[in-house]
Amino acid sequence: MFFKKKRQTELDLLHLPKHIGIIMDGNGRWAKKRGLPRSAGHSAGADALKKIITEANKIGVKYITVYTFSTENWKRPKEEVDYLMSLLLDYLRNAEKTLAGENVVIRAIGSRKELSREIQDQIVKTEEFTKNNTGIVMNIALNYGGREEITNAVKEICAEVAEGKTNAGDITDKTIDAHLYTKEQPDVDLLIRTSGEMRLSNFMLWQVSYAEMWFTDKLWPDFKPADLRRAIIDFQNRGRRFGGI
Repeated sequence: MFFKKKRQTELDLLHLPKHIGIIMDGNGRWAKKRGLPRSAGHSAGADALKKIITEANKIGVKYITVYTFSTENWKRPKEEVDYLMSLLLDYLRNAEKTLAGENVVIRAIGSRKELSREIQDQIVKTEEFTKNNTGIVMNIALNYGGREEITNAVKEICAEVAEGKTNAGDITDKTIDAHLYTKEQPDVDLLIRTSGEMRLSNFMLWQVSYAEMWFTDKLWPDFKPADLRRAIIDFQNRGRRFGGI
């Protein structure tokens, strides 16, 4: 006789995902439903993000990566892109004070060359200000694309081979890992996407290879700390085999 394991309903703080990735989707739809401009949705999304980071840090998650602005988002109307960049700049400035007070380490991952000098300078300042904190590491994926990240890693490795620093025959998946934006961090264990969409959208293609995926119809501004806990509990009820039995 087989006995079905009883489903866990409470959060197990001893078996948390080490690294959570979040595709924060639905800001525009949230605003549209309320007859508000898209900018209002992005502002509400920023407020939701602060609450989620604070909760993840409180329960003991070690790493979290949030998809803030993709390499494809430049295709959006200029007015919206300009507002997003302004919001990101304010978020970085405020995060330096507010989230740093929560002992959060803040890092930006992605290509910085297309960003304004003001944002680039603020990224450096915020990373420097928070680098010695000991709480959760928050990766802000800004002007980020998974394919671009892997392409850049391959270019760097090719350059090392050409310079004789690396033997092509010795290249492994660990070599790729060491050239990603998230080097020295664990792969994503749990990927969360809001708004009912079920796709990766070029987010951390290498790092989510064995991630458990959790989707919700909730729009990002409506995503609460209780929802984060539900996602983690669901993760804890899954059997992770990594290709084994």
